[in-house]
Amino acid sequence: MKKSKTVILVDSGCDVPQSLIQKYDMKVLRLRVSYENEHYMDSVALAHDVYKRFPEEIPHTSTPVMQDYYDIIEEIKEEGYENVIGVFISSKLSSTYNTARLIFEEHPELQSFILDSKNISIGSGLLAIWAAEQVSKQIPFEEICAKLSGKVSDSKVFFYMDTLEYLRKGGRIGGVASVAGSLLKIKPIISCNEEGSYYTVEKIRGAKAGKEKLLHHVEAFCGGRPALLALMNGGAQEEAAAIKPILKKIIKQGKIVAEDQITATLAINTGPGLVGIGILVDP
Repeated sequence: MKKSKTVILVDSGCDVPQSLIQKYDMKVLRLRVSYENEHYMDSVALAHDVYKRFPEEIPHTSTPVMQDYYDIIEEIKEEGYENVIGVFISSKLSSTYNTARLIFEEHPELQSFILDSKNISIGSGLLAIWAAEQVSKQIPFEEICAKLSGKVSDSKVFFYMDTLEYLRKGGRIGGVASVAGSLLKIKPIISCNEEGSYYTVEKIRGAKAGKEKLLHHVEAFCGGRPALLALMNGGAQEEAAAIKPILKKIIKQGKIVAEDQITATLAINTGPGLVGIGILVDP
């Protein structure tokens, strides 16, 4: 089969599992994780180490440096690609989209389409997976790009979180809210709004009720439509596995295309005990 002229580029915050990166020959711009005297590239493997070092050590996250963008452009050209579809996490949460857009404008020899997914984690990743599947079907570049913009509102991710503490430390919520939430055993469900910013979907008392509400919101968003689904976790593999048969039962036209641990950069801001469900309706 002739190699496609189009490559899919994502940042690591899109949480596309490595198995799908390899399947579709995607390129990945990796965010960075820094401790006081240690610096790492974002990955699932690193996330496991991050959890082990909690709560005594909480590292900082940063975006790829400029050279990372230039290096991956050279790699794309050397491999013979002519078209690039870039899918990036929300511009409200990271500068990767805007940086990529500006840098690719400097390279007219590559036909590029850079998408602000207005989402995070696998909510962004499912858009990249959908685009990669279109490429594999030899759908023309221009047609994929035209449809992809319209798919942004079809994608959503809901995260059940076991603690508010790491959102507070990451500056996402105030200290008072975090303390009060901990005392009341509040379990938040968060997502991204239409502008691409974090918002609290619901706050629930107790883990069991929180996971039930998580599934409720997923079912409501799907609305009986066909959907690609992703089941992610943050140090909560057993909890995600327990939810899987229920998810398959309530989303009758759903297809689970990704299951994985979230990468380190998201783990740092959410802490252990996270279960996330990504949805792309009408795929």
